[in-house]
Order: sequence, then structure tokens, then C-alpha cells
Amino acid sequence: MSLKDTITEDMKNAMRAKDSARLGTIRMLLAACKQKEVDERVELDDAMVVAIVEKLIKQRKDSVAAYLQAQRQDLADQEQSEISVLETYMPERMSAEEVQAQVRAIVSEVGATGPADMGKVMGVVKTRLAGKADMGEVSKAVKAALQP
Repeated sequence: MSLKDTITEDMKNAMRAKDSARLGTIRMLLAACKQKEVDERVELDDAMVVAIVEKLIKQRKDSVAAYLQAQRQDLADQEQSEISVLETYMPERMSAEEVQAQVRAIVSEVGATGPADMGKVMGVVKTRLAGKADMGEVSKAVKAALQP
């Protein structure tokens, strides 16, 4: 079963359970997936769905920060609950050690020698670690691995 099918089944279960908060978040996710399919005329695979989920989580985290700054705890809590629902669709995150090991393997695989090769390494890293690791942490690991 694909990730998109799992999300659709979860939506049906949330409807049956009358869980309106979870249902709203899942519908928002499915709407974002449908929008991507219509815009790009493609059938989404699991990696593309994970990218959408990741983007929505990032948007929610930014909103939480803004709401907390504006002292709107109620709205921040709502966004936080949406984040927790969305995170259930993310693959298991890699530890920092696993990320560093993967980055070192990719650096040696592409033959990168210094900071000038960062773009080449990041291109490969993004495809392999998308959704499995925080790209900010990955970028730091790549910079550290490429230091002379």
C-alpha cells in the first residue's frame, strides 16, 4: 500500500471516529497532494508525498514560532497538533551518526575533494536522504566532511 493510500485510509478512519482535528489535517494533506498532481500532471510516489509532508511540517513550525511571538498560544497549540498528525507520515529519522556515515560514503562515492564540490554532493544527498533526515543537519555534515 502506498503512502497516499495509507493517508486516504486514515482519513476514512478519522471520519468514522469523528476526530475532526485529525480529519482536517489529513484533508489538508490530501488537498496539497492533489494540487501537486494537478499542477505537474504526475502521479505522486511515496518520495513526493514525503516531500509534501515535510513542506507542510516546516510551514506549521514557522507558524508556531510566529504565533508564540504574537502570544497566541491557542493558535500555536492548534498548529502543533497538526504537526503531530503530519509527522506520523514521515519515515523514521536517521540519527546524527547515521547521517554523517551516509554523507562520508557519498562524498567518497562522488569523489568530492573540497568545499567547491558541495553542490555535487548535496544533489546526491538530497535524493538519498530526503525525508529521512533534517536537511539543515545534513548540510552541516556535508560542510564538515568537505573541509580540507
